Formats: sequence, structure tokens, C-alpha cells
Amino acid sequence: MPEWTRLDAYRLFIPPSGGMRVPGIVFADEELERALIADEAVKQVCNVAHLPGIVGASLAMPDIHWGYGFPIGGVAAFDAEEGVVSPGGVGYDINCGVRLAATRLDLPDVRDALAHVADVLYREVPVGVGVSGDIHLSGRGLTDAMAKGAAHAVALGRGSASDLEYIESGGVIPGADPDAVSARARERGANQVGTLGAGNHFVEIDVVDEIFDAKAADAFGLRRQQITLMVHSGSRGLGHQVCDDYLQVMARYVRDHNILLPDRQLACAHARSAEGKRYLAAMAAAANYAFANRQALLGHAQVALERALEISPRDLGLRTVYDVAHNIAKIEEHEVDGKMRRLVVHRKGATRSFGPGRPEVPAAYRHVGQPVLVPGDMGRASYVLAGAEKAMVETFGSSCHGAGRLLSRHAAIRQARGRKIADELREQGVIVRAKDRNTLAEEMPEAYKDVSNVVDVIHGAGIARKVARLRPLVVVKG
Repeated sequence: MPEWTRLDAYRLFIPPSGGMRVPGIVFADEELERALIADEAVKQVCNVAHLPGIVGASLAMPDIHWGYGFPIGGVAAFDAEEGVVSPGGVGYDINCGVRLAATRLDLPDVRDALAHVADVLYREVPVGVGVSGDIHLSGRGLTDAMAKGAAHAVALGRGSASDLEYIESGGVIPGADPDAVSARARERGANQVGTLGAGNHFVEIDVVDEIFDAKAADAFGLRRQQITLMVHSGSRGLGHQVCDDYLQVMARYVRDHNILLPDRQLACAHARSAEGKRYLAAMAAAANYAFANRQALLGHAQVALERALEISPRDLGLRTVYDVAHNIAKIEEHEVDGKMRRLVVHRKGATRSFGPGRPEVPAAYRHVGQPVLVPGDMGRASYVLAGAEKAMVETFGSSCHGAGRLLSRHAAIRQARGRKIADELREQGVIVRAKDRNTLAEEMPEAYKDVSNVVDVIHGAGIARKVARLRPLVVVKG
């Protein structure tokens, strides 16, 4: 294991050694530090520090755990001219992310109907591995989803154009080139817009049970006892295939250009190269597809809630608070050593956390900072944070994305053997619906770090500040 020292109560420092070009910094308190000893993800933080053109430090958020090449929870920025782009720094589920929507309803309005709400949500929202939805795209329609993102789903009648203002980058990443996406990826994505998938993806009904920052909560339109809806999904099979395709391209590039890597899963290409540019264009297309997917999923969930509660769209009042990506590489400008530099910022299992005043933040939120959405596990809590100025200095405007796994999926299934996870959650006041028992076992609360601990580190380090805590009431899994 790499050796580290503690900088302060919330940060660990890994000095450069071997081929590391920059140090590593891991955000963790003493409790989370103990969990790192059993997880080799810290080695991946060091491995990332070997990549050409990396600036600042190789960073990891407190939800860090082992991933493909880069750790999940990893953040790394590379000079846009001299540095590289790596599919492992984005992940297979390109633009996996979270959408939070608020309603006009309060807990007493739904308390007696939650079981019925769970049943209708599970019936109306397409869930599971390889499932198809009711939006069938081919040819121009699929191209438009990859080029226009969430706006294309709106054009298909899913949600409102007003949603677009409250999505990261307006729901469309510039520079997308659908022609850079393979025929196989297109085939896999043709029928999956508006589908949830499986694993840790979910649709969740929550109640706001605590407000920490009244000013920011008011700006975001959140209040105690309010019913909210959260959707977690990504680019489905299309994004997975894009990653797979370009890992092969990058492996050839590394070999042909004699780039020395400590781990072949870090396959990369210089961002300015033809291969690097083509990956970024394909990744942006997959990211836009994911924005369209979450936009359509929100439409499914809205219809399900209206039917289950027998209320009108006006009475439900569903409104997007924010939608943020947490598997992405983006071209951004950040200050490094007193100078503004154009960087390729990789966030893998990490969320953008831009502070007050940044033009990228919706105008209604600009005085408090960007909403940062941090879902937890099925049985505990989720959090809404607000981006802080310190993140712009220390983490390239990045924060954590969730609780972070403690147990592998196989280990969780073994530990859950003989237990009835759905019954346990029901006793805690959480109604779950899922395809099978293994899904619930993989995703049981003990498989994850305590999200409250993770968020406390982010808040204490000043990367983002706590705004509201959401308690789960209904969870639908694939």
C-alpha cells in the first residue's frame, strides 16, 4: 500500500514516488481512512498520477472505492494540449448521473398511499438488465438523442423545456459526434431511452427531513416534509459499448506511442490526437444520450405518480431541481498555479461542485452555488449540497457522488444469504420493489459507506456545504 500522511482532519497526502508526476490527495476522516486500508483503490490514485499531462494532484473523494483503471470517486485534470484522455477515467456507464425533482406534495399527502405508489412506479418505469422502453429510436431519432441530449426527449413529449435550464450543461455536452459512435453501440441504445437498467440505478421517492442551509434550500425550492423524486441512471448499453470500443483504440495508441503505464486499464490517448478527439466526441454523444434517458425517465415517473395518487400534473407540481453527471470528462477552464488553463477534467464517480458566481450555474442558483446531489443507500439518506468556492481551488470544482461501496457485489450477496432485505427495509419505513433478491442483496445498506459520514467530510473540507437531507420512502430497483 502507498504511504500517506494526514494534512488535516479531512485530507490525506500521498507524496510522489516512482513514476508519479503529481501527489495524490484523498479526502477522508479517520473513520474512512481505516476503510481505505482494506481497499486497494488508493493504489489507483497513485497509478493515475503517472499519466502524461496531469496537473495539480490525483484526487479521490471520500466515497472512493476500486474501479476500472481510475478509482471510483477519482478526479484528475489534464492539460488539454499536453495531457491525455482516458476512458477508465470516465467509466463504462458514461454520464451515469442523478436527477432530483421536487413536488408540491408533503409527507401527509402520500403517507397512506406509499405501497400503491411503489407498485405503480415499478409497473410504469422500465427496469432491469437489457430492458426496452416505449421510445424506439433509429436513424435520425437516435442521432438527435446523441446530438441534442435532454432537449430531444422534451421534443418527444417527455417533460418540459423548462427542465433544461436545471441540467448540467443545459442537458447537452458540446462537441458530440454521433458518427464517432459504432453501429454496435447504436444497436444497443436504440430502445433504451427512458429505461432504468439494474445494479445501483434507481427511482426513489424521498421526504426532506432536515434543512441545514435555509438560504440555499429556499433557492433550490426545498422545504421540510416535502416529497421529492430522485432518478439515478446513465447511458445504458450505448455508453458501455462506447467505452469498450475506445478502450481498444486507446490500447493501440499506448502501444504505438510507447506510453508507459502502471496499469493497462489506464489506456489513454493525448487529448489533441485524432484518437483522443474522437473518443471525446463519442463520449459526449453517449453523455447526451444519458441526459435524454433521465429526462424520459422523469416523464415515466411523473405519469406513475399522477396515476397512483389520482392527481393532476398541476397538483403534483413536479419540477426539476437539478440533474448532474458523475461519470464524465469535460473541457473546462480552471486556475492552476495562478494561471487559467484549459483542462480535460475527469470525474469518475464524482460530481461537479461549482461555487457561487460561476456562469455555468443556473441563474436562480448562482448566488448560492450549484446543487450537488449525493444519493445514499436504500435504507439511510441522500443529501443535497451546494458547491463551494473552495472546490474551484482544490478539486477542479468537484465533489463526491454517493456513499461509495464497502463490499463487492459478490461479498454483499454472501453476507445477505438467509436474510430478507425487503422486510428489513420495510421495518425501517422504506418500501422497495426490485427484479430479484440478488439486486437487493447487492445494494443492501451494509454494502455501502454511511453517506452521512462521506458528506460530513465534504462539508468539513469546504468542498460543498450541506443544504438538505432526504429520507427514502419508496425505492424501485432494476
